[in-house]
Amino acid sequence: MGVRRSLGRQFGWLWTAYTVSAFGTWLAFDAFPLIAILVLHAGPTEVSALAAAGLAVGAAVAMPLGPWVEFRRKRPVMVAMDLTRFAALMSVPAAYALGWLGFTQLLVVSVVVAAADITFNAAAGACLKALVQPRDLLVANSRFEATTWTATMAGPPLGGAAIALFGPVTTVVADAVSYLLSAVGIRAIGGTEPHPAQADARPRLRARDVPDGWRYILADPALRPLFFNTILFNGLLMATQPLLAVLMLGRLGFAPWQYLLAFAVPCVGGLIGSRLARRLVARFGQRKVMLTAGTLRACWLLGLTFIRPGTAGLVLVMAVELGLITCCAVFNPVLATYRLDRTPADRVARTLSAWSVTSKATTAAMTGLWGLLAAVTGPRTAIAIAGLLILTTPLLLPRRDHTPQLATVS
Repeated sequence: MGVRRSLGRQFGWLWTAYTVSAFGTWLAFDAFPLIAILVLHAGPTEVSALAAAGLAVGAAVAMPLGPWVEFRRKRPVMVAMDLTRFAALMSVPAAYALGWLGFTQLLVVSVVVAAADITFNAAAGACLKALVQPRDLLVANSRFEATTWTATMAGPPLGGAAIALFGPVTTVVADAVSYLLSAVGIRAIGGTEPHPAQADARPRLRARDVPDGWRYILADPALRPLFFNTILFNGLLMATQPLLAVLMLGRLGFAPWQYLLAFAVPCVGGLIGSRLARRLVARFGQRKVMLTAGTLRACWLLGLTFIRPGTAGLVLVMAVELGLITCCAVFNPVLATYRLDRTPADRVARTLSAWSVTSKATTAAMTGLWGLLAAVTGPRTAIAIAGLLILTTPLLLPRRDHTPQLATVS
């Protein structure tokens, strides 16, 4: 067994901050819909609007922030976004305790958190590229991926238990505190972070700077197909999640604990895939692994249309999710590394922000669209249509080898 490579104290603090906030996020998984249902007695339309509007409006609010982040030091931006998320989330339990909590407040908080998420992640990508040597980027991204899937596996069951024991806003408090601790971890990175070279030349955000991230992505022959591939894949995949919940918990009669188990257990595939990613790249090369894993991850969703009641149906869901998650956990860190390799340091924040804004907005739109489709055709048929469409996404993966261009596109 090999010895885990150290990426340095500064990366250690960045990883610690990420770990704390990831566990807080997954502890609070679906906290707002649960609060809307249990506390505010909201119906399906309001709950769907809360999920979709938070993503869509948050993405719109975050659009100009990518260029703004680019010309500022990244760690102060990350700390500011953590503190923003802490303050926004803590307003929910405060209002609940005072009897003032309303649907509008949940909607506003979800928008603020979504916009802060996008801005934080854009700054974090640039921060990671500055802290870690290029040869270690895949190692770093694989560790983040493993952390994400560990939190995904453990967080929702623990969060559900916490809500049952301590009330509906408990996990929101935990999530808020996790962002406060994340801010402390980022501050602890230490060292001197230089101001971006262009900060003095471009102190103000201009309207024409906003599309810079999209211009760079669409001009790059490798990032452009990957962009469309991931946007379409993620949108179709996420659009089916509410429908699968309706199918399993409603028509097929699975108990809530069975539903949670069906998605918690397969997350072990995330740990397996994230550990395999670096070894596979070392053996087969970055492009081949990305193409293969990106193709294989598209083959699983259609299997969810064959779910039946009982143990066999539960096992089928677990098997499909295990295969899907394992392939995604190989693909995701390789993609993240490739994207950072191809993006110049002075364009990372804009590129990642544009990518994230588009992903969240597309996911919100497709979730709403598939909800309408399911109302007409039924959830099983809507999932089947998504499964067939997702089979086309590998056609968008780049087939040619592109060396990192690292050139500024005007």
